[in-house]
Amino acid sequence: MATKVQFQKNATVLDANGQEVGSIDRVVMSPESKMVTHIVVRKGALLNRVDKVVPIDLIAEITEDRIILGDEAGDLESFPPFEEERIVDKKIGLDQPPIFDSSSPELIGYPEPNIPIMPDPGEEYVTQIDQNIPEGTVALKEGAQVITADGKHVGKVERVLADLSADQVTHLLISRGIFPKETKLIPMEWVTTMTDDEVYLGVEEQTVKELADVSITR
Repeated sequence: MATKVQFQKNATVLDANGQEVGSIDRVVMSPESKMVTHIVVRKGALLNRVDKVVPIDLIAEITEDRIILGDEAGDLESFPPFEEERIVDKKIGLDQPPIFDSSSPELIGYPEPNIPIMPDPGEEYVTQIDQNIPEGTVALKEGAQVITADGKHVGKVERVLADLSADQVTHLLISRGIFPKETKLIPMEWVTTMTDDEVYLGVEEQTVKELADVSITR
């Protein structure tokens, strides 16, 4: 497998037998170490959509428009979902008791019901969404805004370039405009921090402007 690769959103993901199992949706990386750890693979669409988290070391081959998983990846169903919902107590952060309790005493003359357990007065519960990715990592979206040290928006993330021999992200390919469209390679050394949908650089707008437009050569 080539070690210099590009992760492109919607690239087809195939299993070891060449069967399509989904498409890449996000790349999981550490803003601090610049290491790529996982990809998020999207299966299905609309109401049947499921996103699975797959370790980077289970990838056997990557081309511009497809990713092939190795034999050891097995069935994609066995991988954890990207996001899971939990009901938690707003005050203390504990999981809510089950909504229905099948162990409640049977009511005489009626079939055994599931009795709803009502929260105590004053209790507040909220839905919390947890991401099944390593602590300290970010699942970067394509289209994430790139922001310079002087607060300027200089483009959106289009692709993630990595050196898999070291599991390191080396550059972000960003684009700006439509006609004409300007595309530039941002070294990861310039990235100070990031969230799912924002990348912050340690350089100012003028430094980014001075980069060559690589769309001319692509």
